[in-house]
Amino acid sequence: MVAGRDNLLLKAESPEVLNAYQKAVLFKPIGSNLLINICFSTKVRSARLCIESTPHQEQGRQLISKDTQLQRDVLAELNWEPSVNSAHIGVMANAGVVTLTGHVESFAEKYAAEKAAGRVKGVKAVAQEIEVRLAFDRKRGDDEIAAAAIERLAWDTFVPHDAVKVKVDNGWIALTGQVEWVYQKEAAEQDVRRLLGVVGVSNQATVRPRPSAPDISDDIIHALRRSWLSNPKTIEVSVDGGDVRLTGTVHSLQDWRVAEATAWAAPGANYVANEITII
Repeated sequence: MVAGRDNLLLKAESPEVLNAYQKAVLFKPIGSNLLINICFSTKVRSARLCIESTPHQEQGRQLISKDTQLQRDVLAELNWEPSVNSAHIGVMANAGVVTLTGHVESFAEKYAAEKAAGRVKGVKAVAQEIEVRLAFDRKRGDDEIAAAAIERLAWDTFVPHDAVKVKVDNGWIALTGQVEWVYQKEAAEQDVRRLLGVVGVSNQATVRPRPSAPDISDDIIHALRRSWLSNPKTIEVSVDGGDVRLTGTVHSLQDWRVAEATAWAAPGANYVANEITII
């Protein structure tokens, strides 16, 4: 009897057994602690799979690595997200960093895929390599896209009138200008993201510097404690004038984003350096 490194025990060496071994490796239930035996019968001349439940044996040795599990979780989330057609999206995972590849039919779908991947437990960062391939009937000229973007911004009450400028180059929108708050900058990007013909958005708009408030550090700390963060005490806040620096640790990319958004909402915050580590 030869012990396999993946906790599989082979009772014979033959093509049938090796084939069954490979299938066992591929289809062993995720997270289960099963000891799998492959038995070979010389009379029947076929391999059969014998599974014996051993929940207390070989703890900590999982057949499927964390990266493979994370890859499967992200793929499942992409399949679950109704605004994303995951048929042409590939996923790679390495130490919590997820890379999305393939192609989609709109920039809005590309963005939705990134958000879906980012909310999966264990994801520390998302690298976007998805290509936007517009269908023929969804293509628009740069002048049409620019006109639609300007009109959309004009109708948004969150975006100050004439504060954000639009430039379009081969379907790629560049936003410039100055706003008073970061939520106004984000609203402008959201307005143009779902327009027909858009293949990408570069948000270069800036937040206008403001006099910093004296208690901005304490205000941010209190706001973090009011938020949905699992443990806000692991985050440290330091302020120099209107520049905010966040350090410490969180357990998800979602918490990382919540902490940054909370800091940006503080009156007097001119810049936020988010140096929080995802563990």
